[in-house]
Amino acid sequence: MKQLGKMSDTIAFIGGGNMAGSLIAGLVADGYDPANILAADLDGEKLAALAARFGIHPAQSSLDAAERADILVLAVKPQVLHEVCRELGATVARRRPLVISVAAGIREENLRAWLGGEASLVRSMPNTPAMVQTGATVLHAGPGVSDAQRDQAESILRAVGMTQWVDDEDLMDTVTALSGSGPAYFFYIMEALEEAACELGLPAGTARNLTLQTALGAARMAIESSEGPAELRARVTSPGGTTERALRTLEDGHLKTLFARALGDARERSSELSKLLGD
Repeated sequence: MKQLGKMSDTIAFIGGGNMAGSLIAGLVADGYDPANILAADLDGEKLAALAARFGIHPAQSSLDAAERADILVLAVKPQVLHEVCRELGATVARRRPLVISVAAGIREENLRAWLGGEASLVRSMPNTPAMVQTGATVLHAGPGVSDAQRDQAESILRAVGMTQWVDDEDLMDTVTALSGSGPAYFFYIMEALEEAACELGLPAGTARNLTLQTALGAARMAIESSEGPAELRARVTSPGGTTERALRTLEDGHLKTLFARALGDARERSSELSKLLGD
């Protein structure tokens, strides 16, 4: 069982959508007492479903949840986070919970201003595989966040996958471009491989199964190996063989250059959206 801070800490989720549900599922699976988890959401049916599935407590309102929280997880859409923070600001200033934001694109300076200026804030960027407990989450701690609070935040996000910290918040835009948008890049590669295999005569179901299992196997090899991707690629590339010829075609198409441009464009757009959402 992972150590999730003090097991008596009350964790309150503001928002009961997919990410909140994933985090709650991970926490409960890791042994956190659902009696110490609250959730608030305007959608009563969504809240009731979370309570029925995990045994957590539905809060009467966001303010009710914040009043009882030792750790407050902001899991609403970025477009409504300003309004939510304004509503909770006085309560957060009085109770001083650790505040963890999982809202994409909202910078710490905006969150701090909206909450009244004194909150202990951790900003996080999880990605969609968190919904199947294989997420990659990057965290950034604001001023005044203690080592114990960092541990608490990391433990909560680690319930849905791996975690990494960055000291420079500006790097969160690069994180968004890499791991935030990254699942779509891999889905796109899978889509392309499937289509190409079908054009070469494989039945659609066979092409799909082989593509998915190959992607899973390659990822698992990379995770479990002490070698980097370049070394692993070299090990499966026999001189004069089929893999070498295929890779040469990808190199001729400047695939690495395309990915560099793609990540740069995504990072730029992330920065633009952060400014728009912060206004």
